[in-house]
Amino acid sequence: MDQSQGRGDEWDQCYVLYFPLSLYHPNRILLVTVHHMLYPITVDVLFQVFSPHGSVEKIVTFQKSAGFQALIQFQSRQSAVNARTTLQGRNVYDGCCQLDIQFSNLDELQVNYNNDRSRDFTNPNLPTEQKGRPSLPGYGDGGNMYAAQGSGGRAVGFPQMANAAAIAAVFGGGLPPGITGTNDRCTVLVSNLNSDRIDEDKLFNLFSFYGNIVRIKLLRNKPDHALIQMGNGFQAELAVHFLKGAVLFEKQLEVNFSKHPNIIQGAETHEYVSSNLNRFNRNAAKNYRYCCSPTKIIHLSTLPQDITEEEIVSLVEEHGTILNSKIFEMNGKKQALVQFENEEQATEALVCKHASTLSGSKFSRLQRRQAGVNGESCSVKSYFNELFTVIYE
Repeated sequence: MDQSQGRGDEWDQCYVLYFPLSLYHPNRILLVTVHHMLYPITVDVLFQVFSPHGSVEKIVTFQKSAGFQALIQFQSRQSAVNARTTLQGRNVYDGCCQLDIQFSNLDELQVNYNNDRSRDFTNPNLPTEQKGRPSLPGYGDGGNMYAAQGSGGRAVGFPQMANAAAIAAVFGGGLPPGITGTNDRCTVLVSNLNSDRIDEDKLFNLFSFYGNIVRIKLLRNKPDHALIQMGNGFQAELAVHFLKGAVLFEKQLEVNFSKHPNIIQGAETHEYVSSNLNRFNRNAAKNYRYCCSPTKIIHLSTLPQDITEEEIVSLVEEHGTILNSKIFEMNGKKQALVQFENEEQATEALVCKHASTLSGSKFSRLQRRQAGVNGESCSVKSYFNELFTVIYE
């Protein structure tokens, strides 16, 4: 399987990714991003949409580079879970204002003013604005506080920090612990590889989970070492942070920043800069959301519509003991979750089966229009509640 030059049809291969459990740890605060916002979204609109699913205590809205966002605090965690399960992917208005919902990592929202940008429904006596200071269009005072999360006071002078700050909201309001967003080194050195089983494409499958891959070089004088050049320093930092100490092919990986700023093209390098398997060229912010350390669960997508659970198991069972599996449909497309006995087995399945072709199968690309919140039933099913049972039983 040669991935260095990409592939002809993105729908004839199976995508295999880690399933990031941290995204689905329920919290009573939701981070909501509104895409394709053709009509204004205010606190009152959000309250009307979310309050049928539980008691809403606080709402803060703000504007980020990812778009219009809101933090919504429920009285209970279960209410937030119900709201996310029901509303994820739905449109507030027909054909626009699509909701992208995840759990925030915040414990409590701080609201200073009750207006159309922020509201504390438990304290109706808050002022509407700070006296003596006009409000900025699109930014509530509470919103400014949360919109700045992840950037800290060091954004000036750190080019990578601006990029990281823009992505911070995707992780639930701030960067993951241990991620600074200030690294500018793009090349990563990986050592202690299993030289008998590793190759450039398998390394691509593993590291492209954290960013775009420019090129990869296996060191012939040190066959258990490899250099991997990522698209930017932030992506390299994610790879180092999440993959250091990961186990692949019975070897514990050492992942560090390289002293080399880039990899010089040559006969021993594999080029991936033009590969359309690089998933961060489009929907980058959405893909950052799935960055995590190796988990026991992998997520398979772009599957044939007629695929069975037995075929899914047959595809990956050579890589380890499968404890559970589940096929589901989202937006009219078949997807699957497979839970292995440990993270090493799941990692092996990911590096060996990502972008693989299922024998004899051709994939169909299906489109389905999203329904409005008050419209017809949405194709996003309530499989998340069942999913928690699969993971935590």
